Amino acid sequence: MTYLLNSASDFSHEAVLGFAAANSQYVTAVHGGVVRSTQTPAGQPALVIGGGSGHYPAFAGWVGPGMGHGAPCGNIFSSPSASQVYSVARNAENGGGVLMGFGNYAGDVLHFGAAAEKLRAEGIDVRIIRVSDDIASNSRKNHRDRRGIAGDLPVFKIAGAVIEAGVDLDEAERIAWKANDATRSFGLAFDGCTLPGADEPLFHVPESTMGVGLGIHGEPGIRDIPMGTASEVADLLFEGILEEVPQEASGRVAVVLNGLGRVKYEELFVVYGRISERLAEAGLTAVQPEVGEFVTSLDMAGLSLTVVFLDEELERHWVAAADTPAYRRGELRDLPSMQDRAPRTEFYTPGEEKVPEASSESQATAASVQEVIELFARVCAENEGELGRLDAVAGDGDHGQGMVLGSRGAVDAGRAALERGAGARTVLLHAGTAWAESAGGTSGALWGSALTAAGGALSDETKADPDAAVQALLSGVEAVRRLGGAQPGDKTMVDAAAPFAADLQKQSQAGEDLGSALSSAAAIATEAAADTAELKARLGRSRVLGDKSLGTPDPGATSFALLMEALADHLKKDRG
Repeated sequence: MTYLLNSASDFSHEAVLGFAAANSQYVTAVHGGVVRSTQTPAGQPALVIGGGSGHYPAFAGWVGPGMGHGAPCGNIFSSPSASQVYSVARNAENGGGVLMGFGNYAGDVLHFGAAAEKLRAEGIDVRIIRVSDDIASNSRKNHRDRRGIAGDLPVFKIAGAVIEAGVDLDEAERIAWKANDATRSFGLAFDGCTLPGADEPLFHVPESTMGVGLGIHGEPGIRDIPMGTASEVADLLFEGILEEVPQEASGRVAVVLNGLGRVKYEELFVVYGRISERLAEAGLTAVQPEVGEFVTSLDMAGLSLTVVFLDEELERHWVAAADTPAYRRGELRDLPSMQDRAPRTEFYTPGEEKVPEASSESQATAASVQEVIELFARVCAENEGELGRLDAVAGDGDHGQGMVLGSRGAVDAGRAALERGAGARTVLLHAGTAWAESAGGTSGALWGSALTAAGGALSDETKADPDAAVQALLSGVEAVRRLGGAQPGDKTMVDAAAPFAADLQKQSQAGEDLGSALSSAAAIATEAAADTAELKARLGRSRVLGDKSLGTPDPGATSFALLMEALADHLKKDRG
């Protein structure tokens, strides 16, 4: 349990501030996390790594020369919001683009993705690496769909080293994916962890048993087996990974034996003694192995084994120097000293960014855009109860509330930008950021990215004509598909959004005016949303409930259709 805290709600934020104060030569606290306290070299890609708190030294502890340039820090076991990720990335980037790295979890995928959409709309090149090393979470052929656990360390270590060596963003992305694809992890737990302020652990493992295949967010194992000796635990972990040794393996491996918080170093060393024997038996040579706490889970009792199957390129970057608050390796003469790096003096802070100058034509379009955002907020408020009811059938019942909170935030942010003279593009960018921040969760990330992408299709210099309006709508739908990864038939918003976009494009290309094209597309979206009642959920939280969602329309598809119908009616009344 957590003994020292002021309040559970402030625990993560206060921990980040304290960490930054204790390591000021390395990091500075900014909105959403930490960045290097020294300036990122001009033109160097910025490695932005992060996720929920509760995993120290991941991820803030790895910010420094040879590894990360910044780390967004969410609440305990929760993804940082899109605005937190954006803030950290903005403060870390210095002309070379951004490589974002995080464990492959739905919340992180959505919120890092939404932040990336906004950065790209501003002209910053962003690439994304989803670490997916946990062999217990999916099959070998679906390696990139596995979740990320302690494999974060070697993947980010290698990515940081190759960036320090002077490569561009394309090369950094290539090698980071190569490292991920060569990394395998397997873990187990002896007992669950306890959230700050809670009286009981998230789960218990029965006495004299161990949970195999645990996650790092308090998820229990996939099965329980009798408790083993240290050697038996080592054999279990090693043999699980040994099944996936690639045929072209060089025989040289990076090895990380990771404690999750309550298993102490001496115990880990006993286990590693057996691991080293098994490596030798298998003809594998460990290259600078690591034993200790690297990706923890608060006070979880458990451990994990990570193996990276190295080639010459990966090994060179695995052994390269790094100098961070929690991870140091190699001869630091290969890195510029902290004293030789220029200190940071300016930082991005949300709400203080400048609003780009806009033409009067674009400001007029922005006013129309703001009317639509306010219309969306009214529709969400009117349908909050019904959307919540639909979501409660096979979800957590918060979709209506999330849509209300997100749209209200977008209204306030859009209005504030409009009052500062913003054009259409900027109003939508601000509204999209606020929607994601205010709503949180899946719908917040998706609608935030949709508004952001729509803004990227418009301009602050010119008035938006009907073709630009169509492109903005299509860009918004494409962002939802790209970010969420859903396909038609998965029973998500995409089941309404995809046919909407297809018909809108068809009608527009046939020469229909915007109002008529939008009315046709909205009607198709409404029909498609209703048809989702016949679908079984294949994605998201509700997929685990099997047939329970049958007979009920998807709430995300329903809310999308409602908003598009309202937009079509709005254009009928006001052709402007």
